[in-house]
Amino acid sequence: MRASRFFISTLKEAPSDAEIVSHKLMLRAGMIRRLGSGIYNYMPMGLRVIRKVENIVREEMDRAGAVELLMPLVQPAELWQETGRWDKMGPELLRLKDRHGRDFAMQPTSEEVITDIARSEIKSYRQLPVNFYHIQTKFRDERRPRFGLMRGREFTMKDAYSFDRDVDGLRHSYQVMVDAYTRIFTRFGLRFRAVAADNGAIGGSGSQEFHVIADTGEDALVYCPTSDYAANMEAAEAVAPAAPRAAPGKALEKIATPAKTRCEDVAHFLGLPLTQTVKSVVLSVEKDEGPRDIWLLLVRGDHELNEVKAGKLPGIGAFRFASDTEILEHFGTPPGYIGPINAGASVKIAADRTVAAMSDFVCGTNAEGFHYTGVNWGRDLPEPVVADLRNVVAGDVSPDGKGVLEVQRGIEVGHVFQLGTRYSEDMKASYLDEHGKPQLMQMGCYGIGITRILGAAIEQNFDAKGIIWPTSIAPFEVVLCPMGYDRSDVVREATDRLYEELSAAGIDVILDDRGERPGVMFADWELIGVPHRVVIGERSLKEGMLEYQGRREEAATPVALDGMLDFLRTHLA
Repeated sequence: MRASRFFISTLKEAPSDAEIVSHKLMLRAGMIRRLGSGIYNYMPMGLRVIRKVENIVREEMDRAGAVELLMPLVQPAELWQETGRWDKMGPELLRLKDRHGRDFAMQPTSEEVITDIARSEIKSYRQLPVNFYHIQTKFRDERRPRFGLMRGREFTMKDAYSFDRDVDGLRHSYQVMVDAYTRIFTRFGLRFRAVAADNGAIGGSGSQEFHVIADTGEDALVYCPTSDYAANMEAAEAVAPAAPRAAPGKALEKIATPAKTRCEDVAHFLGLPLTQTVKSVVLSVEKDEGPRDIWLLLVRGDHELNEVKAGKLPGIGAFRFASDTEILEHFGTPPGYIGPINAGASVKIAADRTVAAMSDFVCGTNAEGFHYTGVNWGRDLPEPVVADLRNVVAGDVSPDGKGVLEVQRGIEVGHVFQLGTRYSEDMKASYLDEHGKPQLMQMGCYGIGITRILGAAIEQNFDAKGIIWPTSIAPFEVVLCPMGYDRSDVVREATDRLYEELSAAGIDVILDDRGERPGVMFADWELIGVPHRVVIGERSLKEGMLEYQGRREEAATPVALDGMLDFLRTHLA
């Protein structure tokens, strides 16, 4: 490719609405252009990266035995109604009507459609297992689209769906996909981590997320450096304290704590460690009939409630945080002074494992301006319902007992699920087994955010000059930067000869023949992030030499003109 025949549209400054590094750099490098809120045009430079990502994904999915098809972007509402997701999905599911008034969905994912294909096409156990995948546009009507391609409304995703005879078959298909994803992200040249995850709205049993490691990542990843344990914060287990609860050592006492509503302020006022306080979180829980239930959840003052874990408590499910009015109605006090002692009879109480192991702790009195000290289970209030309710913190014991946990940031780019019969049961997707009896198909679901990979890769690989693409997904592998291409016959002839040689060798090379000044030319390619640069100048050519510089390198390396092809092959390998 010659730059004069390509489209290069770099910017010196990013638009003011660009928020994170990847968003700013993709706009400045001319890879994307905003069309609407959360909707982007993929410009030629960015599309080249997308196609390379897709190619790697396709190669590894095919290698893993998956079969590609293509499902439509617009899907009939009837399929979504069969699984109940038409109503459950919420406003992020974009709904539309055709000219006949029939309802359709703009697909955010394709479980319903692929299950419809399976129930129509698969009749016998002899047709299983099978794994279908496609790479297709998705649309999710995000409430607040932001961060460029990281959280847009329209995006491209690879989603795959396996169908098996039984649970053992599903587990095998699932592991095949885990292995394929590991190869995919390794080939991308990214530092990543696979972690146990919550299934969320898709449903099913086990799942894992694949995260690109980046300090700017939205997600907290929990892992044990001395074992294989890894999970996202939502799914990471907080182990109960090993030591037994200490016997009460203090009397219950009601202490005035004027205007002290936060655990940190109460602890400082009382001269006690924050770890001696208990935080009260009130939830309002929806029921099928009657008034909403009120739950009081207790976590230690220095811990944070894990909302996913809270939602899995029996009897909770869908909830929201209680309003000030609801709190005043059930506890007789404004927020900041709530506690489990003498809570209303209708209030349901659950304590985190750590809180259940505490003695002589501090909590609210349900009277404004006061807190209790010396609170003990069994003596001052009944033993609670105990559950894992909190986020883990660095230093917690690993659930596998093989060390302590650490926390790092990551960007989710892939997710694999064992769905089981979640969709095949609702949609009656069955096959006839060896005995001629109908059996439900066991399903797995496997997604990779194709366009999200671009943002994640940049968040992990950039510097003050711009993007630093891994070679495997860079828009071009090598850029040739001739000094005076439009003025020097010697430079032009040497550059053209090298360009033809590299192209014939299958190297993805671009020749910058625009006639730009060296500073402008170098700045463009450093911003775009091409990982390998070769400079051709009259002075070095007189000595039969060229200059090579890797995108991460501070200085250029002289390389013989005749040896540049072999030199680049070694570096590209």
